[in-house]
Amino acid sequence: MADGSCDSIRLVYITLFFPGRNKLHLLEFLEMSTKGNGPGFRFAFLLCLAFAVTSLRAEVRVLRGFTLIDGTGAAAAPDSAMIIDAGRIKWVGPVSALKVPAGAQVVDLKGRFVIPGIIDLHGHLGLTSGMTLDTKSYSRQTVERDLKTYAEYGVTTMLSLGLDGDAVFAVREQQRASRPTMTRVYTAGQGFVYKDGIGGGISFPGISTPVFSTVADVEPAVAEQARKHVDVIKFWTDDNLGKAKRMPFDIDKAIIDSAHRHGVRVVAHVYYLEDAKKLADYGIDGLAHIVRDKPVDQELIDSMKRHNTWQIASTLSREVSLFIYAKTPDFVTDPFFTRGVSADVIKTLNSPEYQKKTASDPNLEKYREALAMGKRNLKALADGGVKYGMGTDTGVPGRFQGYFEHLELQEMVEAGLTPMQALVAATSSGAEFLKAKDLGSLRPGKWADLIVLAKNPLDDIRNTHTIQAVYIAGNQVYTKETQ
Repeated sequence: MADGSCDSIRLVYITLFFPGRNKLHLLEFLEMSTKGNGPGFRFAFLLCLAFAVTSLRAEVRVLRGFTLIDGTGAAAAPDSAMIIDAGRIKWVGPVSALKVPAGAQVVDLKGRFVIPGIIDLHGHLGLTSGMTLDTKSYSRQTVERDLKTYAEYGVTTMLSLGLDGDAVFAVREQQRASRPTMTRVYTAGQGFVYKDGIGGGISFPGISTPVFSTVADVEPAVAEQARKHVDVIKFWTDDNLGKAKRMPFDIDKAIIDSAHRHGVRVVAHVYYLEDAKKLADYGIDGLAHIVRDKPVDQELIDSMKRHNTWQIASTLSREVSLFIYAKTPDFVTDPFFTRGVSADVIKTLNSPEYQKKTASDPNLEKYREALAMGKRNLKALADGGVKYGMGTDTGVPGRFQGYFEHLELQEMVEAGLTPMQALVAATSSGAEFLKAKDLGSLRPGKWADLIVLAKNPLDDIRNTHTIQAVYIAGNQVYTKETQ
């Protein structure tokens, strides 16, 4: 056998079966052992095969004894088991039908509850340090830092909406070519703003943002984002309670039409019912916030259903963040919250000065009213048959990645959804919007992105806080015992 043949075997086996291990050291050892064609070569070749077989067996993991909530809306299934092979679900069913593969790692989860990983359809990355907006420090390192935080809270996939630099694309492409060990990222790249409006670099100085004055500005900007293969196009149309100007309707329509010609879907930051109706009529694919100025009506519901416009995110927790810091929030002492933030964050949230500044906002009561209206509107859209996901607008100061996804679920239930509806929105519905056929539910052939809980979230949605372990593509990325 030629050295080149063993090279191929070594590289394939090490790449596939030793994810996360030091491939350089393994290759160096095998390189030393394979020089020549004598016994050393044969030993190294056999060692290579032995490593492959051992690693292959180690890649098969069996979870058993848990109650399965699979993300599809199907009834919870007690005494369930799952076989995970190379990061994907190979089999799932009752423990009584389980056949444990030889050499598999078996994890006993008796008394636990397993749900799919959470999918957040509206977040942001790499921009915030503690309670400080820090757009100049945006980098691949800050993006990956935030993805790891999301992962530790069971958010296994997120859509980053419109504030990204180009560093995000390298992270995304690497993830899609391998088995990620942090939250999967989808991105809108650089979102679009109106010259007298809000969002992007206008609201967050230092962020690169295409700014539109007329319809003529639209096509080149859309083409540039399409060239980068963004997952969606995002734009802002809002006036910040009368302080700015909304994007003109002709520019809105031009963005939607241009993006669709390029084969890219479009989502928008909205606040007003009037804007939501226009955008739905234009064929927009998703609304990234719930309507908060007026009750939604049948006209909007019918248009959203007719054009397959999703309410991808209600961002109710965003509304909470606008007024809750006027006093010390209850969650400041919650270990589930404090494990993901620094001591400086806790100090700030407890600070009388910070609370006084928040309380001085003249729109504080309007924010409370907007939350109440948003909850009523989410319930109306859900009851009306509009498709909806879960999203938070996390990743800017005061909207905490990881924790706020769980707060969002709680707010959705308080809005009148059942815990099952909230979980489906945050799992299989999110995957459906992303067209991520391998994600969102715990069925054979899907990636093993899942959360192990100590308590049943169908009894109380706050039981999603009882995370014991998180897996992404079968890789265990968080376990409570290590914290």
